Amino acid sequence: MDIRIIIRLNELIAAEQTGSPKELASKLDISIRTVYNYIAFMKKEMKAPIVYDFQRLSYVYEEECEFNFNAVEK
Repeated sequence: MDIRIIIRLNELIAAEQTGSPKELASKLDISIRTVYNYIAFMKKEMKAPIVYDFQRLSYVYEEECEFNFNAVEK
């Protein structure tokens, strides 16, 4: 897992601007399968409450969620 992709994915989810999995893959320059892998990793390993909102057409956080990436160099 690339932490830079996780950070960007977190930003897009928090802003509710991921779009569809296909659009998200394009925004992150990764495959759709890889999008699903990152989402699954964040849900399982990071306990991120991620769901897909079909009304907003975006992945969103189901409840308030915050990660501290300050120690990670960009």
